[in-house]
Amino acid sequence: MATRRMSIFFTVVLSIWTAMHIYVFWRIASIPSLSRVARVLLILVAVFLWSSYVVGRIVARRRLTAVAAPLEWVGSYWLGIIFLIFCSLVVVDIISGFGYFLPALAPTLREYAIVAALALAIIALVQGARAPVITSYDVKLPGLSSAHDGLVIAAATDMHVGETLGADWLSGRVRQIQALRPDLVILAGDIVEGDGGHGDLLPLFRQLSAPLGVFAVTGNHEFYAGAEYAVGFLESAGVRVLRDRWIELRPGLVLAGVDDLTARRQYGSDNNFVGRSLAGRPNPAATIFVSHTPWHVEQARDAGAGLMLSGHTHGGQIWPFGYLVRRQYPFVAGKYDLGTMTLIVCRGSGTWGPRMRLWRRSEILRITLRS
Repeated sequence: MATRRMSIFFTVVLSIWTAMHIYVFWRIASIPSLSRVARVLLILVAVFLWSSYVVGRIVARRRLTAVAAPLEWVGSYWLGIIFLIFCSLVVVDIISGFGYFLPALAPTLREYAIVAALALAIIALVQGARAPVITSYDVKLPGLSSAHDGLVIAAATDMHVGETLGADWLSGRVRQIQALRPDLVILAGDIVEGDGGHGDLLPLFRQLSAPLGVFAVTGNHEFYAGAEYAVGFLESAGVRVLRDRWIELRPGLVLAGVDDLTARRQYGSDNNFVGRSLAGRPNPAATIFVSHTPWHVEQARDAGAGLMLSGHTHGGQIWPFGYLVRRQYPFVAGKYDLGTMTLIVCRGSGTWGPRMRLWRRSEILRITLRS
């Protein structure tokens, strides 16, 4: 059942990816300045770009890094660029009625659309290359004792280290986190990419420290690469991974975490993991609940969580993709007051795929708890 659901998921993704390429290169072929390019050459370029990321990932699993790395690099950045070209061309086609209303002008408008998309891609590359901003929140945590007032949490999500982001990037993020002098460090999923080759990252993760500890939960990408490998890697770096369980940090202060809900749904398992991860806590206890995916929010609140931390959405990462993300994940980014619980969704400390962001930069959270 799980294999079937994943097969359907990847078939849908691959179909959308193929349709985007057909549409974009069909429109490129209609532009006067590009119509002189041999049709065969356009098809070859389209096939190469369409296949580069997928082939790169397949080759990477065979540990052929010299071949896989450039293919993955091209494929990941092309993912962001084609999305912007696709959106720009769709807007122009809607305005021109797909060339029906403005048959003479439509090809020129498509040319302008591609130029505009490439300009947006450059802006996104600049934004993606910049260090994450520190976003600060004060949160009143129900049940928190006055003795714990002022505790600082540093939280990072969606780092995706190991693909386009490597050791140099991670070193900078560790410095940013440690500069906050946190009492508690939380890594809320999608921390590492791939199922090996992270030896140079291990010493950097070990530099993370806080009086109350360094904790993590799994994200969907940990499951794609192999959750057991990712969890083993993190725990060997001194990061404690909360998998459907809670821990009492101090008397009356509980931290709970759940394995990723998106991956579980994709693999055909979507049971009451949230309730189970929060069950049996000391009563009373101020409770922080960490879930990579911002789902089952009301369930977490009703089970007694006072603060929920999530990521996964990347805040859309590349505008206007956020509008599509919102259809699946109503809580996209920022702070949400939900009665007795506060939800904070981080828009990601890194990037997935291309190192591109439009319009908002990556972020690391600094959360001060108030009684």
